Amino acid sequence: MSQPFADHFSSVAAGYASYRPRYPDALFDYLAALAPRRDVAWDCAAGSGQATIALAARFERVMATDASEAQLRSAPAHPAVTYAVATAESSGLPNASVDLVTVAQAVHWFDFDRFYAEVRRVATPGAAIAVWSYGMNRVGDAGIDDTVDRFYRDVVGAYWPPERRLIEEGYRTIPFPFDELTPPVFDMTERWTLETMLGYLRTWSAVSRYREVHGADPVTPLGRELAPMWGAEDDARQVRWPLAIRVGRVS
Repeated sequence: MSQPFADHFSSVAAGYASYRPRYPDALFDYLAALAPRRDVAWDCAAGSGQATIALAARFERVMATDASEAQLRSAPAHPAVTYAVATAESSGLPNASVDLVTVAQAVHWFDFDRFYAEVRRVATPGAAIAVWSYGMNRVGDAGIDDTVDRFYRDVVGAYWPPERRLIEEGYRTIPFPFDELTPPVFDMTERWTLETMLGYLRTWSAVSRYREVHGADPVTPLGRELAPMWGAEDDARQVRWPLAIRVGRVS
């Protein structure tokens, strides 16, 4: 991949900050334990800080970069975090300065060769790198899950960018030229009302693109279809996303 930065998320930055699920604390405990020191972590493509603040609880400093200024404006302030607008391939970080590199739900957008060269440049000896993604959410109700799957595939499917395929493959096919480790299994879980679930679906880049093309929100009719299956308006259901993670040592 060598295309210039394509901003799929600035238009939904506020919703992204409000509705994206939270990564489990156990993931960050595991990653922090892999770092040779806990001085500096680089949260690359930090977006609105879904992973950044958890890293700040475990490292002296977190350098959080993203190519989207709008996304970073939605990220929470923290005394240990420095936010900067920068691409993954040109971070502006000093040589040999980073003990852990993380990329949450974003490495599929990168120029892999140039990003991995940047990782090697900024990594301290023995530094760790972790990239992860999550695909379709699951409620555990066949009717709801099948309806959301059909929406993903048949309603907005044509509006996903081609890089989405790498998420569907669980990052198994991306290049990862590091000394790879086998991580534990991690899931994200949330308890959401239907309103919150619909807010999350509106952060999908394919939904945003559908709205641009058609001038209509495809999530509204989906909400009417899901409502009788979901239950009362304030009913909260557990929503789960398995994480697909690649972890390695930078040598």
